[in-house]
Amino acid sequence: MLAEGSTLWSILTLAGTPTIALTIAVILAMYLLGTRRGISAAEMAKISAAALRPVGMILLVVGAGALFGAVLRATGIGDALADSMTAIGLPVIVSAYLISCALRIAQGSATVAIVTTAGIIQQSVAAANYSPAQIALIVIAVSAGSIIASHVNDGGFWIVSRFFNMSVKDTLKTWTVLETVLSVVGFAMAGLIWLVV
Repeated sequence: MLAEGSTLWSILTLAGTPTIALTIAVILAMYLLGTRRGISAAEMAKISAAALRPVGMILLVVGAGALFGAVLRATGIGDALADSMTAIGLPVIVSAYLISCALRIAQGSATVAIVTTAGIIQQSVAAANYSPAQIALIVIAVSAGSIIASHVNDGGFWIVSRFFNMSVKDTLKTWTVLETVLSVVGFAMAGLIWLVV
């Protein structure tokens, strides 16, 4: 609707940048839910500090996981892992699942595990001329591997722990087990369908 490159386009693009949009949302929330309701600046500062404390640790863990994923891609370790899986004769769907599981457990982020695994197995999948159904099953296997064994290096683990006010031990006994069951069942279903597709 707007001419690309126009002044209004540039302003809206800047305002739509996640950092700017979230900052605007926080400022509006502080005004509408704080100042307008009579909450003092000192009280809002306390509320903000209390909200940022648990988020800081989560951001550190997630950031470290993303950095680890970038290191794996840059050093070529991922390619070496894919080559070794192929050399021992594992089907690509099993290799994709195991690589995704290893990355998830090592660095915590499901997103980083998916993206890194996709980059690692991309050449193998492209060279094998799989059908669209088989490619979809490989994607499911990668996704299933990316949620296995959520533990302390996963941002989602801490969100669940804090949201439900659970200890680390209780979160490991519930959330980690749930995620692992989902992962194994998801891969098992993809593997069974792989046999008949």
